[in-house]
Amino acid sequence: MLSNSTVRPETVRPPFDRPKNLWLKIAFGILLCELAGVLGAFFTFSSVRDWYPTLIKPPWTPPAWAFGPIWTLLFALIGAALGLILASGDGQAKGQANRKKRGLLWFGIQLVLNVAWSATFFGMRSPGWAYAIVILLWLSIAATLWIFSKISRTAGWLLVPYLAWVTFASALNFGILSLNVLKPTVEQMDADPRNGPVNTKPGATLR
Repeated sequence: MLSNSTVRPETVRPPFDRPKNLWLKIAFGILLCELAGVLGAFFTFSSVRDWYPTLIKPPWTPPAWAFGPIWTLLFALIGAALGLILASGDGQAKGQANRKKRGLLWFGIQLVLNVAWSATFFGMRSPGWAYAIVILLWLSIAATLWIFSKISRTAGWLLVPYLAWVTFASALNFGILSLNVLKPTVEQMDADPRNGPVNTKPGATLR
């Protein structure tokens, strides 16, 4: 017969599994990611009003008002994923601890690239350089998702909408680049200079 002082091993929770600690880390992750979103939005304020509306966009471009709510939700999801990884135990195996460090490193890289894309596309008004950054962003998100899923399946799934949206954003970025930079440049090269100056389309002078 077990005494009152006997505690079954399976009833002892590791420190990182305590609900209070878990929710605090999730709240921290969401706050961190939302702050990154605010920083990225800082670069978009003026351009959204006086530059972005002048661009030629693909017909499947979402309305401008939809981007704010979508990104707010996505930052909340990836912040929750970060919280789950922070709250996960390192385990007894050294490989698990190393995997967690790699996942957090890739998460930091993708978050920096996320802000860099906003600063480049809207701040510098350069769809060309922004497209190069969004490709790197997609790759870093994919790496983060892969590593996170090895630690927590839930954390991995929380990153899936983010990767899907950045895939869409990459196509949209390329569409804007093509319609406003690449196509006008080709038309200018094909134009006969004897016909006088060519009428450039909006965004033709973009980098």
